[in-house]
Parts: sequence; structure tokens; C-alpha cells
Amino acid sequence: MFLFRSFGPETVILICIRLLIVFTILPIHEYAHAWAARKLGDNTALIAGRLTLNPLAHVAPIGAILLLIFGFGWAKPVPVNPRNFSNFRRDNALVSAAGPISNFICAIVGIFINKILGNLVLPESALTAASFAYLAVYYFSIINLNLAVFNLLPIRPLDGSNILAYFLPAKANAFLYKHTGVIQIILYLAIFLGILSGPLSWLIDKFYSLFNLLFFWVDIIFKLILR
Repeated sequence: MFLFRSFGPETVILICIRLLIVFTILPIHEYAHAWAARKLGDNTALIAGRLTLNPLAHVAPIGAILLLIFGFGWAKPVPVNPRNFSNFRRDNALVSAAGPISNFICAIVGIFINKILGNLVLPESALTAASFAYLAVYYFSIINLNLAVFNLLPIRPLDGSNILAYFLPAKANAFLYKHTGVIQIILYLAIFLGILSGPLSWLIDKFYSLFNLLFFWVDIIFKLILR
């Protein structure tokens, strides 16, 4: 996923798309956490000024730089006080799930747009612009899937840890919490050494194929229209 292997039009598009994600998709992800927390009774994020799509309220410099270079990263975590929830474990898991769900929704929208772009019959003069638009939306969808899948890893402080905690018994959660530091080091090493690249890429491809299948009817409609 390293970005700067070569420098050309595609690299420029990648840089622009990843900058777009830093300033739009990461805020959407964090806004989703804040929105879900408020709906479930916790106004901590609202009071902290995090129930907003303003990127300046959410972007973490290091996470943004990693996203720009490697295609995955993070924003500043939304503050949540689980004591305000009526059901601590369930609601905490729902708030955590809201962020990746927002990324999946954005990816689905992007895949739908590309389904339409891929079926358009355009004059030759518009093909170059259309191909760049298609590539931009494709990377938009893929990076959203990257963020969703990466954040679902069951390792603190990623969202998947709170989702997993809902299903685990108290002793297992206590064990994971006690060894959080060691688990995080293992995660960082796995990322640095590229151990996770294969499994994560496989999952991302599967999600992309699944969401792409949802819009099989777009091809059928265009075939009927263009007969």
C-alpha cells in the first residue's frame, strides 16, 4: 500500500484522494462515533465539540500522515463516557461499530457511482476525464474499506476491541486489557513487517466484490437502455 513508488498522474490522484479522505472520511468516521454515543445517551462528544464534520476537530497529524502514505491511519478518538449508557457493554460496542459502518457505507456509495461510470457511453473527448474520475472513486472506495477493516481488528484502541469485548466473558476482557501494551507492539510489528497485508487485502477484496454484486442490476438496466 506504499504510495510513492512512482510519481505520475495516478500518484497525483492518490495523493488528492487520500487528502480528501483525511479531511472528509476520517471526520465522517469520528462523527459517526459521536452521533451514536449521543443517540445512546452520552453527550461527552457533543460537549467536547466532536459532534461535527469539521476536519480540524478530528484529524490526528500522525494518523493522517500514515493514511496519506500507506493507505491506513486514524483520527483523534472521540471521547465517550460509557457510564452514561443504559447498557454499558452493548452500547459501547454499538458506538465503536458506528465508525467502520460509516466507512462501509461510503465504500458502497463509491462502488455504486463506479458501476454507473463504467456503463456510460461517452464521446472520446470525455474518456480521459471519465477514467480519472473512475480511478478516483475506486481509490475512495478501497481506502474506505481499508479503514473499516483495519479498525475492526480486535486490538485496542481500534474499534474492533470494544466490539469483541461485548462477546467475551469478563476474565477474557481482563486478560486482554492487562496485556494491551504487548498486543499493540505485536500489531505494530505485524504492520511494519507486512504480515497483515495479505489477510487484510484478501478481506478488502472480498468486501469489494460483495458490495459490487449488490449493484448487478445497474448493468442490466444500462444494457436495456442502450439496446
